[in-house]
Amino acid sequence: MSEYKLDNVVRANRLRETYGDDIVLFEDDDAEGERVHKIVLEFDLGDRSYVVLRPEDAADDADDETSVFRVTPAGEGEFEIETIEDDEEWENVSELVDEMTISFSKE
Repeated sequence: MSEYKLDNVVRANRLRETYGDDIVLFEDDDAEGERVHKIVLEFDLGDRSYVVLRPEDAADDADDETSVFRVTPAGEGEFEIETIEDDEEWENVSELVDEMTISFSKE
C-alpha cells in the first residue's frame, strides 16, 4: 500500500465494540504470560485495519510502551491481532500513528 496519509485514515471501533476497552495478549502459546492491554486507537487504512494498544500496567508517562498491530477478521465476528512483520509497513503505520496522535491532541 503506497498511500500512508492521514487523509486516508478512517477511525474504527470494531475491537472495542466486540471485546470492550481491554484486550488480553499472550506472550506464548500455552496461555502463560498474559498481559491486559488498553485499546488506544483503532483505524482502517485502505483494506487493512490497525489497533494501537498500551499495557494496562504501563506508567502514565510511558508513551514508548504503546504498540501497533494489524487486525484481521477471524470469522464469526471475531478478530485476530497480528504483529506487523513487514518493516516498511510497520514504519509507515507507526509514523502515521504519531501524526494522528498530534492531530487528535489538537482537536
